[in-house]
Amino acid sequence: MKWVISALLWFVGLVVSPLPAPAGEVIKQSGSGICHPPVSSYYERTKSYKGFETIEDCLNKGGRLPNGLSLAALGEDGVAGTDYERSLFGHGWADADGDCRNSRMEALIALSTVPARFASDRECRVVAGRWISPFTGKVVHDATTLDADHVVPLKWAWDRGADQWSQERRERFANDLVNVWPVEASLNRRKGAKGPDEWLPPSGRCQYVSRFIRVAKLYELRLQGAELTTYKQVLRDSCH
Repeated sequence: MKWVISALLWFVGLVVSPLPAPAGEVIKQSGSGICHPPVSSYYERTKSYKGFETIEDCLNKGGRLPNGLSLAALGEDGVAGTDYERSLFGHGWADADGDCRNSRMEALIALSTVPARFASDRECRVVAGRWISPFTGKVVHDATTLDADHVVPLKWAWDRGADQWSQERRERFANDLVNVWPVEASLNRRKGAKGPDEWLPPSGRCQYVSRFIRVAKLYELRLQGAELTTYKQVLRDSCH
Protein backbone atom coordinates (compact mmCIF):
# COMPACT_ATOMS: atom_id res chain seq x y z
CA MET A 1 0.00 0.00 0.00
CA LYS A 2 3.04 2.31 0.16
CA TRP A 3 2.51 3.41 -3.41
CA VAL A 4 -1.10 4.37 -2.59
CA ILE A 5 0.00 6.55 0.32
CA SER A 6 2.75 8.13 -1.79
CA ALA A 7 0.27 8.90 -4.55
CA LEU A 8 -2.16 10.47 -2.09
CA LEU A 9 0.57 12.59 -0.52
CA TRP A 10 1.70 13.74 -3.95
CA PHE A 11 -1.92 14.62 -4.72
CA VAL A 12 -2.22 16.57 -1.47
CA GLY A 13 0.91 18.52 -2.34
CA LEU A 14 -0.69 19.57 -5.61
CA VAL A 15 -4.07 20.31 -4.11
CA VAL A 16 -3.38 22.14 -0.91
CA SER A 17 -0.17 24.01 -1.52
CA PRO A 18 -1.11 27.58 -0.63
CA LEU A 19 -2.73 29.23 -3.61
CA PRO A 20 -2.48 32.93 -4.31
CA ALA A 21 -5.55 34.88 -3.33
CA PRO A 22 -7.84 35.41 -6.31
CA ALA A 23 -7.63 38.73 -8.00
CA GLY A 24 -10.47 41.12 -7.29
CA GLU A 25 -13.45 40.37 -9.46
CA VAL A 26 -14.76 43.15 -11.63
CA ILE A 27 -18.19 44.66 -11.27
CA LYS A 28 -20.15 43.67 -14.38
CA GLN A 29 -22.50 46.27 -15.89
CA SER A 30 -24.90 44.47 -18.17
CA GLY A 31 -26.38 45.90 -21.35
CA SER A 32 -29.48 46.86 -19.37
CA GLY A 33 -27.36 48.96 -16.99
CA ILE A 34 -27.47 46.64 -13.96
CA CYS A 35 -24.26 46.57 -11.91
CA HIS A 36 -23.64 42.97 -10.91
CA PRO A 37 -21.17 42.50 -8.02
CA PRO A 38 -19.81 38.98 -7.34
CA VAL A 39 -22.64 38.28 -4.86
CA SER A 40 -25.30 38.82 -7.53
CA SER A 41 -27.08 35.61 -8.56
CA TYR A 42 -26.63 36.73 -12.19
CA TYR A 43 -22.91 37.47 -11.91
CA GLU A 44 -21.61 34.31 -13.58
CA ARG A 45 -24.40 34.33 -16.16
CA THR A 46 -23.53 37.87 -17.28
CA LYS A 47 -21.15 37.24 -20.18
CA SER A 48 -21.46 40.52 -22.09
CA TYR A 49 -20.68 43.47 -19.85
CA LYS A 50 -18.64 46.58 -19.18
CA GLY A 51 -16.23 46.08 -16.27
CA PHE A 52 -15.67 48.43 -13.33
CA GLU A 53 -13.25 48.19 -10.42
CA THR A 54 -15.78 49.23 -7.77
CA ILE A 55 -19.53 49.27 -7.37
CA GLU A 56 -19.42 53.06 -6.96
CA ASP A 57 -17.71 53.46 -10.33
CA CYS A 58 -20.45 51.46 -11.98
CA LEU A 59 -23.24 53.38 -10.26
CA ASN A 60 -21.59 56.71 -11.08
CA LYS A 61 -21.73 55.76 -14.75
CA GLY A 62 -25.50 55.47 -14.64
CA GLY A 63 -25.75 51.87 -13.47
CA ARG A 64 -28.13 50.46 -10.87
CA LEU A 65 -28.02 47.57 -8.40
CA PRO A 66 -29.92 44.30 -8.95
CA ASN A 67 -33.19 43.89 -7.09
CA GLY A 68 -32.62 42.77 -3.51
CA LEU A 69 -29.15 44.28 -3.13
CA SER A 70 -28.48 47.54 -1.33
CA LEU A 71 -25.35 49.67 -1.40
CA ALA A 72 -25.22 49.61 2.40
CA ALA A 73 -24.77 45.82 2.35
CA LEU A 74 -21.83 45.95 -0.08
CA GLY A 75 -18.20 46.90 0.33
CA GLU A 76 -16.58 49.25 -2.14
CA ASP A 77 -15.42 46.28 -4.22
CA GLY A 78 -18.89 44.83 -4.45
CA VAL A 79 -18.29 41.99 -1.97
CA ALA A 80 -20.88 41.56 0.73
CA GLY A 81 -19.55 43.18 3.87
CA THR A 82 -20.89 40.58 6.25
CA ASP A 83 -19.77 37.64 8.33
CA TYR A 84 -20.71 34.10 7.45
CA GLU A 85 -24.40 33.20 7.44
CA ARG A 86 -25.94 29.96 6.21
CA SER A 87 -28.24 31.91 3.89
CA LEU A 88 -25.19 33.10 1.94
CA PHE A 89 -25.08 29.55 0.56
CA GLY A 90 -28.81 29.41 -0.17
CA HIS A 91 -31.83 28.92 2.04
CA GLY A 92 -31.58 25.24 2.92
CA TRP A 93 -31.30 22.33 0.49
CA ALA A 94 -32.09 23.15 -3.13
CA ASP A 95 -34.20 21.20 -5.61
CA ALA A 96 -32.30 22.20 -8.73
CA ASP A 97 -34.18 19.94 -11.17
CA GLY A 98 -37.64 20.56 -9.66
CA ASP A 99 -38.44 16.87 -9.09
CA CYS A 100 -39.54 17.50 -5.45
CA ARG A 101 -36.34 15.89 -4.11
CA ASN A 102 -33.91 18.37 -2.63
CA SER A 103 -30.18 17.72 -2.57
CA ARG A 104 -30.37 16.04 0.85
CA MET A 105 -32.86 13.53 -0.54
CA GLU A 106 -30.78 13.09 -3.68
CA ALA A 107 -27.76 12.21 -1.54
CA LEU A 108 -29.77 9.69 0.47
CA ILE A 109 -31.07 8.06 -2.72
CA ALA A 110 -27.66 7.99 -4.41
CA LEU A 111 -25.79 6.50 -1.46
CA SER A 112 -28.31 3.92 -0.24
CA THR A 113 -27.11 0.41 -1.06
CA VAL A 114 -30.72 -0.72 -1.56
CA PRO A 115 -33.62 1.14 -3.22
CA ALA A 116 -34.69 3.95 -0.91
CA ARG A 117 -38.19 3.94 0.59
CA PHE A 118 -40.30 7.08 0.56
CA ALA A 119 -42.91 8.63 2.82
CA SER A 120 -45.56 8.62 0.07
CA ASP A 121 -46.23 7.61 -3.53
CA ARG A 122 -44.95 11.00 -4.67
CA GLU A 123 -41.46 9.75 -3.74
CA CYS A 124 -40.22 13.11 -2.50
CA ARG A 125 -39.07 12.36 1.06
CA VAL A 126 -36.81 9.42 1.86
CA VAL A 127 -37.60 7.61 5.12
CA ALA A 128 -35.59 4.39 4.89
CA GLY A 129 -32.80 2.66 3.01
CA ARG A 130 -29.42 1.15 3.79
CA TRP A 131 -26.49 3.48 4.35
CA ILE A 132 -22.96 2.67 5.48
CA SER A 133 -21.71 5.59 7.53
CA PRO A 134 -18.38 6.92 6.24
CA PHE A 135 -17.64 8.12 9.78
CA THR A 136 -18.15 4.82 11.65
CA GLY A 137 -18.75 2.04 9.11
CA LYS A 138 -22.07 1.27 10.80
CA VAL A 139 -25.14 0.32 8.75
CA VAL A 140 -28.07 2.71 9.15
CA HIS A 141 -31.63 2.07 7.92
CA ASP A 142 -33.60 4.99 9.38
CA ALA A 143 -33.10 8.17 7.32
CA THR A 144 -34.31 10.37 10.17
CA THR A 145 -31.21 9.51 12.21
CA LEU A 146 -28.90 10.84 9.50
CA ASP A 147 -27.71 14.36 8.75
CA ALA A 148 -26.56 15.45 5.31
CA ASP A 149 -23.01 16.49 6.16
CA HIS A 150 -21.04 18.95 4.07
CA VAL A 151 -17.67 17.19 3.83
CA VAL A 152 -16.10 20.63 3.49
CA PRO A 153 -18.21 22.76 5.86
CA LEU A 154 -19.74 25.94 4.49
CA LYS A 155 -18.21 28.17 7.17
CA TRP A 156 -14.79 26.56 6.62
CA ALA A 157 -15.09 27.26 2.89
CA TRP A 158 -16.24 30.84 3.55
CA ASP A 159 -13.07 31.54 5.51
CA ARG A 160 -10.88 30.15 2.70
CA GLY A 161 -12.21 31.87 -0.37
CA ALA A 162 -15.96 31.29 -0.66
CA ASP A 163 -16.61 34.78 0.70
CA GLN A 164 -15.38 36.02 -2.70
CA TRP A 165 -17.69 33.78 -4.74
CA SER A 166 -20.94 34.72 -6.39
CA GLN A 167 -24.16 33.63 -4.70
CA GLU A 168 -24.74 31.15 -7.52
CA ARG A 169 -21.38 29.46 -6.97
CA ARG A 170 -21.93 29.24 -3.21
CA GLU A 171 -25.33 27.62 -3.70
CA ARG A 172 -23.84 25.16 -6.18
CA PHE A 173 -21.14 24.27 -3.65
CA ALA A 174 -23.67 23.77 -0.83
CA ASN A 175 -25.74 21.36 -2.94
CA ASP A 176 -22.97 19.54 -4.82
CA LEU A 177 -23.39 15.82 -4.06
CA VAL A 178 -19.61 15.42 -4.16
CA ASN A 179 -19.64 17.46 -0.95
CA VAL A 180 -22.67 15.84 0.75
CA TRP A 181 -22.54 12.64 2.83
CA PRO A 182 -25.31 11.09 4.97
CA VAL A 183 -23.75 10.54 8.41
CA GLU A 184 -24.93 10.07 11.98
CA ALA A 185 -26.48 13.31 13.20
CA SER A 186 -24.51 13.31 16.46
CA LEU A 187 -21.17 13.10 14.66
CA ASN A 188 -22.09 15.73 12.10
CA ARG A 189 -22.96 18.15 14.88
CA ARG A 190 -19.78 17.31 16.75
CA LYS A 191 -17.79 18.05 13.61
CA GLY A 192 -19.50 21.40 13.04
CA ALA A 193 -17.42 23.74 10.86
CA LYS A 194 -14.10 22.07 11.67
CA GLY A 195 -11.60 20.79 9.12
CA PRO A 196 -9.58 17.56 9.48
CA ASP A 197 -6.88 19.37 11.48
CA GLU A 198 -9.43 19.95 14.28
CA TRP A 199 -11.76 16.96 14.02
CA LEU A 200 -11.58 13.45 12.58
CA PRO A 201 -14.25 10.73 12.48
CA PRO A 202 -13.86 7.56 14.57
CA SER A 203 -13.10 5.55 11.43
CA GLY A 204 -12.80 6.02 7.66
CA ARG A 205 -10.26 8.79 8.10
CA CYS A 206 -8.37 8.06 4.89
CA GLN A 207 -11.57 8.21 2.85
CA TYR A 208 -12.78 11.33 4.66
CA VAL A 209 -9.59 13.36 4.30
CA SER A 210 -9.17 12.27 0.67
CA ARG A 211 -12.73 13.43 -0.10
CA PHE A 212 -12.14 16.67 1.79
CA ILE A 213 -9.05 17.38 -0.30
CA ARG A 214 -10.87 16.48 -3.51
CA VAL A 215 -13.63 19.03 -2.81
CA ALA A 216 -11.12 21.70 -1.75
CA LYS A 217 -9.27 21.23 -5.03
CA LEU A 218 -12.45 21.20 -7.10
CA TYR A 219 -13.50 24.59 -5.70
CA GLU A 220 -9.98 26.05 -5.44
CA LEU A 221 -10.20 26.71 -1.71
CA ARG A 222 -7.04 28.01 -0.04
CA LEU A 223 -5.67 25.77 2.67
CA GLN A 224 -3.21 27.04 5.25
CA GLY A 225 0.25 25.65 5.98
CA ALA A 226 -0.61 24.00 9.30
CA GLU A 227 -3.62 22.30 7.74
CA LEU A 228 -1.47 20.89 4.96
CA THR A 229 0.92 19.33 7.49
CA THR A 230 -1.94 17.70 9.41
CA TYR A 231 -3.64 16.32 6.32
CA LYS A 232 -0.42 14.73 5.11
CA GLN A 233 0.08 13.11 8.51
CA VAL A 234 -3.48 11.75 8.59
CA LEU A 235 -3.01 10.21 5.15
CA ARG A 236 0.26 8.60 6.27
CA ASP A 237 -1.37 7.18 9.39
CA SER A 238 -4.72 6.15 7.91
CA CYS A 239 -4.22 5.06 4.31
CA HIS A 240 -2.74 1.59 4.65
